[in-house]
Amino acid sequence: MSRTLRIAVPFALALLAAGCKQEAAKPQGMPPAAVTVMTTEAKEVAVRYEYTAQTAGYREVEVRARVTGIVLRRNYKEGAPVRKGETMFTLDPAPFEVAVARAEADLGVSNARLERARRDVARLKPVLEAKAVSQKELDDAVSGVRVTEAETRSLQARLNEAKLNLSYTRVEAPISGISSRAAISEGTLVSGPNVLLATVTQTDPMYVIFGIPDREHLAIRRHVEEGRLKLPQGNRFRTSVKLADGTTYKHSGTLGFTDVRVNSQTGTSEARAEFPNRENALRAGEFVRITLEGAVRPSAIVVPQRAVLEGPKEKFVYVVNAESKAESRPVQVGEWAGEGWIIESGLKPGERVILDGVMKIGPGAPVQVVDAQAGAPGAAPDASKGAVKPAAKEPAAPPAKASK
Repeated sequence: MSRTLRIAVPFALALLAAGCKQEAAKPQGMPPAAVTVMTTEAKEVAVRYEYTAQTAGYREVEVRARVTGIVLRRNYKEGAPVRKGETMFTLDPAPFEVAVARAEADLGVSNARLERARRDVARLKPVLEAKAVSQKELDDAVSGVRVTEAETRSLQARLNEAKLNLSYTRVEAPISGISSRAAISEGTLVSGPNVLLATVTQTDPMYVIFGIPDREHLAIRRHVEEGRLKLPQGNRFRTSVKLADGTTYKHSGTLGFTDVRVNSQTGTSEARAEFPNRENALRAGEFVRITLEGAVRPSAIVVPQRAVLEGPKEKFVYVVNAESKAESRPVQVGEWAGEGWIIESGLKPGERVILDGVMKIGPGAPVQVVDAQAGAPGAAPDASKGAVKPAAKEPAAPPAKASK
C-alpha cells in the first residue's frame, strides 16, 4: 500500500464517523403545537342590539304671536325653564286698548237704541187695542227691535274679539319646558303667526330616536320566522343609553314606536324610545348610543372573539378534528353576545374550537390540547354555563410553521 493511500483511508473513515454523529443529532420531527380549546354547546343566549341615536324633546313647540304688533319686551330668561301660561313676550297693547274702547262705545249706543225700540213696542201694543194705531206701525216697531238686537249681538262679538286680541298681546308659553334663544328683539314688528319668536322644549320625558338598517330588520324578521330568535312580548325591549363620554344613563327607557316605512335616503326604519329625564341630564339634540335588550336566541353557539379569524373571503375558526389536527372551518357570525360572537352557521354542538395558539398552526397541523389553567395535556377549558374560562399563558413548545 502506498503512503498516500495509507493517509487517505483514515481521513475518509474520520469524515464518515463525523457525518453519522451529525445525522444522529438531528431531531426526528417537530412536536405538536400546544393549544387550548372550548367545546361548543347550544344554549339560550341573550341578544343585544346597539345603535347610534339622537335625543329629542318630548314636545317642541313654537312660540308665535297671534296678532300683529310691536314687541315691547321679552319677559323670560333665555335657556331657563318656563311654565305653561307664563308671559314670554309683550306686544304694544295701545292699539288694541283703543279697539276695545271703541267697541264698548258702539255697543253702548246699540244697547240704548235697543232699549228704546223695546219701549216703543210695549207702548204701541195697548194703543193698537184701542184702534189708535195701525197694525203696520206695531209690526215696524217689532222689526226695529229685531234689527237692533242683531246689531247689538254683532257689536258684542266685535267687543269680545277686541278683548281677545288685547289678551294676545301677552304671548304666553304654550307648554312647560326649557325656553330657547329669542328669535327677535324688542322693537321688532311681528306680523302675527308668520314670525317665530322662540321655542319651548319639554325635556321630561325625553325621546331617543335611532334608525334600524333595513338589512338588519329583514334578518331579524327572518330569524323570528325560522324560530332562531325570540323577541320580548309585545316588542317591549329594555333600553339603555350610553352618553358621549362613555357613561351609562342611570334611567332605563321603553321602546314606544317603530316606523314601518324605510327612509329612501338612509335605508333605515326610524324607531323611538322614551326615557325619564327629571334631572335634565339628557339634552335635546345630543348623540348617544342606545342598547335594546330582551331578545334571546333559544339555541345558539357562542365563540369568543379571539377564536374567530379573518380570512381573505370570510371569517373562520380552527377546530380540532378526530385525528388531533387543526381544521379550518368557515363560519358566519351574527350579533355580539358579551365578548363573543354568535355563530350563525359553520359549527355544531360538541366541536372543539381552538382559542389560543392559533398563530402557531395551520390547516392540517397536529395539535396538542392543554388545559388553560393547569397546563395538563388532553384537558379542555370548561365551557359550561356559557362561560369560557380565560386562557393562561401557553406552555413553551417548539415553534411550528405558521399558516400563510
